Amino acid sequence: MSDTNIDPGFPLVDLHRHLEGSIRLPTIQELAQRHGVAMPADDLDGLRPHVQAIRAQPGLMAFIKKIDLSIQILADLDACRRIAAECVRDVREEGIDYVEIRFSPRYMAGPHNLSPEGVVEAVADGVETEAHNIGIRANLIGIMSRTYGPEACWEELEALQAQAGRITAIDIAGDEAAWPANLFISHFHRARDLGWQVTAHAGEAAGPESVRTAIHDLGATRIGHALHAIEDPALMDYMAEQQVGVEISLTSNVQISAVPNYASHPIKTYIDRGMRVTLNTDDPSISRITLPHEYDVAAPAAGLTRREIHQIQRNGLAAAFLSEQLRATLTREKTKGL
Repeated sequence: MSDTNIDPGFPLVDLHRHLEGSIRLPTIQELAQRHGVAMPADDLDGLRPHVQAIRAQPGLMAFIKKIDLSIQILADLDACRRIAAECVRDVREEGIDYVEIRFSPRYMAGPHNLSPEGVVEAVADGVETEAHNIGIRANLIGIMSRTYGPEACWEELEALQAQAGRITAIDIAGDEAAWPANLFISHFHRARDLGWQVTAHAGEAAGPESVRTAIHDLGATRIGHALHAIEDPALMDYMAEQQVGVEISLTSNVQISAVPNYASHPIKTYIDRGMRVTLNTDDPSISRITLPHEYDVAAPAAGLTRREIHQIQRNGLAAAFLSEQLRATLTREKTKGL
């Protein structure tokens, strides 16, 4: 029997991967030195504990502070383009066949007052060029950072809209507890009018009502994390019936102290309930993990069987923001590769 839980005859996908949390440690060091950006340490070992989660953090915002420090090196649009290309190369190295990379242009633009519109174009250029060069499929999800407030999110949405044809879906992330989803309903109406798919961070730092709002008012067909959905059995049943995708990132959830350990994670309950659970990396550089780690280490530690993990792998392709034709193509290409 194979020593991995990944089915080699079926596509492997990552649907929840933040570009800002995927920056290589050596790239942070190199670009900081090139652009004269002050960092807590100059060497990799000294820098690591400041930008990576060596141990569980006291909460989501403490985890995000590590990403805040990482993006200080985005001094120009070339840096944005570079980290996008490197993210795609890293995805290929992990054996992933399809990835959806999400990013917040305003967040990335902030440290050096870059143009959010320019950030979107640079990221799209980096992802598309590298994906073509190495033969992998990748789509982009634009994030509105709720932490900046509704008005700023209109500006962020406009920056994404300027490259509308290169964006597949819209998301909302940031301080969920302070900025509830119902403040952004109009934003998502416009995004859906653009033909974008909808996912939303919900139920990570707020209760099940946040998940309900994301589904019913924002139009989300996938939910990022959804940890607190377990508190509402009727909601879980509804998500199962409607096949709302659940983007689970096991290690990330442990590292933000949303759950104390893998075994305490609600993923097993969600699977037993028939929910469309998927497995993803979230912020792989911050968490120091790969997608195979989540399949081979985190998922078994959460109590999942190999059969359940294989079903999660299939759920990922089913929940992907892809046409049925592309889904079939990915499966056919994977089968040919055996």
